[in-house]
Amino acid sequence: METEPHPHTVRAIRRSLLDWFARRRRDLPWRRTRSPYRIWVAETMLQQTQSATVIPYYRRFLRRFPTLAALARAPLGDVLAVWAGLGYYGRARNLHAAAREVVERFGGRLPGDEAALRSLPGVGPYTAAAVASIAFGRDAAVVDGNVTRVLCRVLAQRRDPRQAAVRRWLWETAGRLLPPGQAGDFNQALMELGATLCTPRSPACTACPLRRLCRARRLGLQERLPTPARRRPVPHHSLAVGIIERGGKILLVQRPHQGLLGGMWEFPGGRIEAQAEPQAVLACAVREQTGLALVVGAPAATVRHAYSHLRVTLHAYHCRARGRLRLRGIPDARWLAPEDLGSVPLPAAARRIIEAVWPRMRPDERPQQPAALRAQLSTSRRASAP
Repeated sequence: METEPHPHTVRAIRRSLLDWFARRRRDLPWRRTRSPYRIWVAETMLQQTQSATVIPYYRRFLRRFPTLAALARAPLGDVLAVWAGLGYYGRARNLHAAAREVVERFGGRLPGDEAALRSLPGVGPYTAAAVASIAFGRDAAVVDGNVTRVLCRVLAQRRDPRQAAVRRWLWETAGRLLPPGQAGDFNQALMELGATLCTPRSPACTACPLRRLCRARRLGLQERLPTPARRRPVPHHSLAVGIIERGGKILLVQRPHQGLLGGMWEFPGGRIEAQAEPQAVLACAVREQTGLALVVGAPAATVRHAYSHLRVTLHAYHCRARGRLRLRGIPDARWLAPEDLGSVPLPAAARRIIEAVWPRMRPDERPQQPAALRAQLSTSRRASAP
């Protein structure tokens, strides 16, 4: 098993990191507050997302939900709408559910104890420790991707950090390095170092405050650690979706609340299996979901999107439909004017279809239905008429 860092090394790491962080820390909006709620929101958003991406979402989210009580009172759809575009929507659902639990179980005040924090939906070991240390000053160590990379390099950990034994070593080591009473700043310093200097590729070792203590640098291994995981092939799915127009309005359906993109709204459709005709797949899927008989018209757009574990290609078609809505397996459906499509939470792929079909539509502009779409739908009707 790995050798524990020498007490002299521990003290040197603490002193060097804290001095560096005091001089070099970035001015981030969540570092200007001591509010546990705001720090919790930030730490939730920062999971698997870079700071630069998070900042505008963080500000918009807090304008809409300035307090934990405001978040708890809000409908989930409003929360998802404000979160739209940030991805990993389970974070938003968990944040909303946890806010309601805090109101019910803790009188509306976020608890400072790690165990109590971990009892909330979506709050794991990292988030609990980050909030406890940064917002409440508790001596709690954190381990995220940045901390993992820094520790594996400084202490030359050559084993795969995804192994359970190495994960335990990481948490234990982070705990040993933690300076009592300064956990919040030390944790942020470790994460800051990984985000700005000790990066996955081309680490800036000459500017690093731990360069003289880093074993990987002495061994010439800084570019090779942490040991990378074997890459697995990313699956790819093709889907056919319909821009279904009726009376100047477009049909959107809501995804089931559990699972990928739960509770979000999208254009109805289905997955295209091998050798299947997209138009036939679309008509069948829409009938199953909504009970509508579909007439599939001209192609509208093709959109490609990548999730963390999946790539998708959406083939969108202009369509019209007959019959009444009879929902099967989906929570809800709505007919919306094109200028109102953004009034419900949409995943990124659906927004890209909207941008392709209605290129002049922007979030701050709500024009009438474009003449181009009316002409395309009219052409589709004439082509499909008996």
